[in-house]
Amino acid sequence: MNDAMHDGNKIPPVTGILTPHLVCNDASAAIAFYQKAFGAVEQVRMPAQDGSGKLMHAMIRIGDASLMLADEFPEWGSVGPLTLKGTPVTLHLNVPDVDSAFQRALDAGATTKMPVTDMFWGDRYGVLTDPFGHDWSMATHLRDVTVEEAIEASKQQMCGEAAVAQ
Repeated sequence: MNDAMHDGNKIPPVTGILTPHLVCNDASAAIAFYQKAFGAVEQVRMPAQDGSGKLMHAMIRIGDASLMLADEFPEWGSVGPLTLKGTPVTLHLNVPDVDSAFQRALDAGATTKMPVTDMFWGDRYGVLTDPFGHDWSMATHLRDVTVEEAIEASKQQMCGEAAVAQ
C-alpha cells in the first residue's frame, strides 16, 4: 500500500482506500437488487433534502467491500449508465460458486452479457448487466496459471477462433 495515500487514521476503515461509487436511476431499487442478487448489506441511506425521494448517498457492503450509491442528479452532471446508454466500467466479484451466484443475480433481474465458462486464465467466469446498467463480472478461481501460460493460452484461443471464423 502506498504510504502517501494511507496516512494514519485519515482513511475510513469502512471504505478503505478505493471504493466504487455508482450512480443509478433509482438508487433505492438498486440497493434492493444488490441485496437480493449479491447478498449486500445496507449500511447508510441519506435521502436528498429536496423532497424528491431520491438518495443523495448510500453505502452497502458486498462481502468485505464497500460500495457507495446515489441517485441520478442530472442538474449536477451525475447520471448513470442507462442515461449514458452504456458503461465502460465492470465491477468484479470473486465468489466461491460462480454458477450459483450468477444464477442468483439473473433471478434477481440481471441479464447475461457473457455466459459463465471456464477461462484460459484459470477462472470460471461470466459477465452480467444489472437492471441499472452496471456490468458485473463474476469468477471462481479454479487453478493457478502463470502469466506466460495465460498468454500462450490466449494466443491458442485467438488462433482457434480465427480458424472457426474462416
